[in-house]
Amino acid sequence: MDFSFGVEDEELRVRARAWLAGHLGADGPYAGAVGLGGPGSEHEGVAARRAWERELGRGGWIGQGWEVPAGAYGQQRLSLTGQVVWAEEYAALRAPGRVGHIGENLLAPTLIAYGSREQQDRFLPGIARGEELWCQGYSEPGAGSDLAAVRTAAVRDGADGRLRVTGQKIWTSLAREADWCFVLARTEAGSRRHRGLSFLLVRMDQPGRVEVRPIRQMSGTAEFNAVFFDGAVAAEVVGGEGNGWAVAMGLLGLERGVSTLVQQIGFAAELERVLADYADGAGYGGADPVLRDRLVRQWAELRTMRWNALRTLGSASGSDPGAPSVAKLLWGGWHRRLGELAVAVRGAAGATGPADWAPDLPYERGLDEAQRLFLFTRADTIYGGSDEIQRNIIAERVLGLPKESGR
Repeated sequence: MDFSFGVEDEELRVRARAWLAGHLGADGPYAGAVGLGGPGSEHEGVAARRAWERELGRGGWIGQGWEVPAGAYGQQRLSLTGQVVWAEEYAALRAPGRVGHIGENLLAPTLIAYGSREQQDRFLPGIARGEELWCQGYSEPGAGSDLAAVRTAAVRDGADGRLRVTGQKIWTSLAREADWCFVLARTEAGSRRHRGLSFLLVRMDQPGRVEVRPIRQMSGTAEFNAVFFDGAVAAEVVGGEGNGWAVAMGLLGLERGVSTLVQQIGFAAELERVLADYADGAGYGGADPVLRDRLVRQWAELRTMRWNALRTLGSASGSDPGAPSVAKLLWGGWHRRLGELAVAVRGAAGATGPADWAPDLPYERGLDEAQRLFLFTRADTIYGGSDEIQRNIIAERVLGLPKESGR
């Protein structure tokens, strides 16, 4: 496919750069939010980033890739190359980490593909305006990588006929900030595995019915949460009762494509900062040829991931059932190795905290950006489907190998 930037893309680049600079530059209203948030740092500037989400909505920058007419929900409609241009400019200015990306990139495309027109008109405007935030209720303590083992249940209330959800979800990103959660729950009593599941939309603000407990990580912060539902009301069922597995798998398939390319732009910015530390010679510098070779390999692997993502966007490979698993294997391991390099290039300083840190201060205050990256990326090969699960999918669904004994 042709992925070169055209005249319209470069015109968009000028417009996007000017808009971002006007809001994030030294005199911009969101200058203080530059660099805040993102994976490993979701605790930073939550209020400012929520306001920033609404600012993006006012600018029409949310929902650029939705398969709906331009402006249908107040959003701009950009081509694939245009979306990448926007992401490049966004990363270049270190714009705040998004708090609305789950609603924009996962829930909204799912509603467009599987939801009713009424559901689309109810929920897409709030996402496009940056006013309603979402989280994902998939994994459970006994059903993480094996998603079909979910036990969270939803039963009809005899009094009002509404579905009420009871159960626990875990590793839920942005649950404390979210207004809504899309939940995979079992709506058919006695059903097993993929059958009897439904894709539900549940409001988080239900006192006594929804409880969020932060999960403290080794970095000292709490990127993930445990969410407990105790008879919480489900507002909507997407795709019809009992069809939740198909909707849930469709949503996971949406994580590939241009969103993968956008993710890699963020990776490239992180790699640039690691390379800058290396060039400064704060740690080993150019004296360690092995470290230098690892950095070159890291750069080359990122380029390879980019071309693989472009390949999966082509019509011939877009339906490849193994494409999302291959992408996850590639970026999970790559990002974890980048975290290792981030502290390695700084030598002894990578293992120590700042001189002014004291034991009575919060643990995370003693970590710098490279150390947070290292600690957070230890989870990259686990969350979103562990490496073992991704290899099973490739083996069984792509290569046609027999399933493991007992599965």
